[in-house]
Amino acid sequence: MLRLLSSPRRLCNGITRRELLEVGGTGLLGLSLPHLLQADAAQASEASLSAKFMPDEFGRAKRCIILFLYGSPSQMETVDMKPEAPVEIRGTMQPIPTVVPGLDICEHLPNMARIMDRTAVLRSIHHEYPIHGVAHAMTGTPVIDVNMELSPNDPKHHPYFGSAVEYVDRHRRGSLAEFPQNVALPFQFSSQRTGEVFRAGPYAAYLGSAYNPVWTEFHGKADRSVQKTLANQHLEVFDPYVGCKSDAYFSLASTGLPDGLTLDRLDRRRSVLTQLDQARRDLDNTLSGRSLSAFQQMAHSLLQSQSVATALDVRKESAETRELYGMTLFGQSCLTARRMLDAGTRLVSVFWDEYGLAGDAWDTHWNHFPRMTEQLLPQFDKAFSGLVTDLDRRGQLDDTLIVCISEHGRTPKIANNVVGGGRDHWSQAYSALFAGGGIARGRVVGATDKHAGHVVSNPVGPKDILATMYHLLGIDPHTFLPDRTGRPIPLVPESSRVIAELLA
Repeated sequence: MLRLLSSPRRLCNGITRRELLEVGGTGLLGLSLPHLLQADAAQASEASLSAKFMPDEFGRAKRCIILFLYGSPSQMETVDMKPEAPVEIRGTMQPIPTVVPGLDICEHLPNMARIMDRTAVLRSIHHEYPIHGVAHAMTGTPVIDVNMELSPNDPKHHPYFGSAVEYVDRHRRGSLAEFPQNVALPFQFSSQRTGEVFRAGPYAAYLGSAYNPVWTEFHGKADRSVQKTLANQHLEVFDPYVGCKSDAYFSLASTGLPDGLTLDRLDRRRSVLTQLDQARRDLDNTLSGRSLSAFQQMAHSLLQSQSVATALDVRKESAETRELYGMTLFGQSCLTARRMLDAGTRLVSVFWDEYGLAGDAWDTHWNHFPRMTEQLLPQFDKAFSGLVTDLDRRGQLDDTLIVCISEHGRTPKIANNVVGGGRDHWSQAYSALFAGGGIARGRVVGATDKHAGHVVSNPVGPKDILATMYHLLGIDPHTFLPDRTGRPIPLVPESSRVIAELLA
């Protein structure tokens, strides 16, 4: 069993942790990345690593791309169609065959139909929380409720999958990496819509914000507008998820220089930091002081890093490759994720997030069928198939794990009392897609009943999926991480299992 145990440290001169962070905050005078990198670094100390490695596909994946479809797609209109069910269950869409005999998917996913022999479909996920619990789906937290969902800083939260991977990797390596290892696209989660508060999930929780994903910013414009509905609200939105212009690209949200701040001025401010550090030389002999300095150095390096900027500039790809992924925000984010992995990032998360209005993305309570056919399925079809195809033809699919997941599914019965129909939250049965990195090719795991409402074969939960992902990335899923008090907390509950049926 792999255990990571951290012993608490105190600064020998009596400086409080808050004071220490305030000193670090003066270093680059207002840049957000140093704050991100330094915060809670004092909690991380030398770790004892020992592992009882599992055989077979353990560690097969060297890197990972997570595709998170926020709001939750309908299993009935994607990869678990029920054409024999009554129309109020099956809806209006028809199945089409794929290259895998016996595996049919939605007619609006024609590109994916041609690459399903390189993927695995998991049809039997279920849990007890039909809310937008990104935290439940992507962290080891055993329970979730609405208050936690709406409170990213709730102390009951557990670290996001990418944050935990970075923590383990950093302690194995014994130092900071020279390139961001835990990146999230396309923008700060739940920041681009009105109507609700920030959602929980992709944060480092008790590991401290030094292990939060490093977020990008999207620079680009939509090429069309769409009508969006939330109950009685109606809004016309230029939505880049539907389509974006070809001059779109990304940058690290933490590496852009504030207006008026040149690199020369940055260097002068760095000199001020050096003087402040010299005035506090007593920090240099402490782990906290050394960590603070390392994070500041990393922040300054990223600010001037051409390799980071180049990897994020998707405009450098050929028009043919960009079109393979689709000229949409999600498609270009997936392509940028591949570019980040090429440049040295270990894990990239791509969120299909709400845009312009809450109740958006895949949360299809309203206008379900028009949104699925015009705003969601065609764009997803190109992005997912493009990513799998591109990695495969580059010879990178076998060591790159792709996981496409969401927080729950949609109700089997269609709500006909809203325009365009609707499907509400449903967590008793839903699906996910996997490819590469030790995943079996062309396999379907699990099954649901005739209405895709309940699991009838090989039931699994979100924690089993996380355990499988950790396993494929070479991390024992029963690893323990230290919380803020030093208490060991498991990555996933002990009852979780690696889903062997998914493995090659």
